[in-house]
Amino acid sequence: MKISNELKVGLLALAAMIGLILGFRFLKGKDVFNRTPKIYATFKSVGALEKSNFVKINGLTIGTVYGMEPVDANLSAVKVTISISQNVNIPTNSVAYISGSLLGASNIIIEKGNAATFLQNGDKISTRIEEGLLGDLTTEAKPLMGKVRNVADSLNLLLSNVNNTLDAHTQRELQMVISNLKITTLSINKLLDAATKPLAATLENANSVTGNLKNQNAEIESILSNANTFTNDLAQLRIERTLDSLNSTISELKQVLAKVSNPNSSLGALMSDKKLYNKLNDVLLSAEILLDDVRVHPKRYVNISVFGKKINQAN
Repeated sequence: MKISNELKVGLLALAAMIGLILGFRFLKGKDVFNRTPKIYATFKSVGALEKSNFVKINGLTIGTVYGMEPVDANLSAVKVTISISQNVNIPTNSVAYISGSLLGASNIIIEKGNAATFLQNGDKISTRIEEGLLGDLTTEAKPLMGKVRNVADSLNLLLSNVNNTLDAHTQRELQMVISNLKITTLSINKLLDAATKPLAATLENANSVTGNLKNQNAEIESILSNANTFTNDLAQLRIERTLDSLNSTISELKQVLAKVSNPNSSLGALMSDKKLYNKLNDVLLSAEILLDDVRVHPKRYVNISVFGKKINQAN
């Protein structure tokens, strides 16, 4: 049987179209013959997720996004079909979420559960919302932006109050104060410049004096040593003279006490003889009585002469 050229061209064109379709599906990451197991996940928003994006567990790619379709006409959620290309067991309590990045495409990450049963072809996996890096930055930036707005409002209020306070008259006075401060600063600088040379000369003289003292240090130490020796000698001399005088006095006192204690001496006999003491006491008493009588009756003891005659009056 002879095949016509037209049939050959048609069969070749059909084969080319089939090959093109299969190659396109293969390049997009889809199973050409659609024999891989598939599971389903429902998300309220898929963000930048697209078909053929990777599905990963513990960082390993175990499949791709096979397709996405709305759950209903209101587009309340999106149903994502996941094609599993690796022979892995996914526990039934695993959770899937969409992870986005700043530079790369979004991927589906599956967090493995600990259930003893596993998802089968056509099962539905649980999902949760993962904000990702941009979501975390937005969440952290919201309170910061609020604080920035509050600071900006406070700064605007402060500047407004400053502008209201600094009217034209106040601004002129402030300019005058700044000008006076500038003049004062210049005067202080001049005064310091004028005092710099005398101060430097004074410091130089002080350095010279301290240098001379340093050079005469040996002589000063010698003078102080001589003064110390002189004072020690003087103190020692005075102490020796005092001790000599004290010893002499003690010796004389011992001699006096020895004479007093000797019964053969007059003072010793007087102190040791009781009769002599009583007699002396009687003599003193008689003398006191006589003196009292003379003082009271002086005429008894005095002779008065009148015109050459002596009259002896005695009572």
